[in-house]
Amino acid sequence: MAKNKTTIKYTATFINQFNNIIKYFINKLQNRIAAENLYNEVIKEIEKRSKNPESFEKYKSNRKRKNTYYRIYVKNYTIFYVVKNNTMEIRRILYSRRNFRNI
Repeated sequence: MAKNKTTIKYTATFINQFNNIIKYFINKLQNRIAAENLYNEVIKEIEKRSKNPESFEKYKSNRKRKNTYYRIYVKNYTIFYVVKNNTMEIRRILYSRRNFRNI
């Protein structure tokens, strides 16, 4: 029996953060090609991960959380997501060198 496909849901926080990153590449760095490449790679990695989202590295948070967080690394960014039923909820994208414990 085939496993049900995981639905991908993007939160407003993720969309806002991702848009700001892309705008930074386009407006500040004036590098539209790098922005397009990052956008495509992020979407590709999320879609690839959605085939089996719970089989990857769990993020060990200092706080007690209702849902387990997982992460995806794309270039200099870390994408955080949780899995609820058959939905992979993409919650954040942050620059990887940030101190995540303070966020």
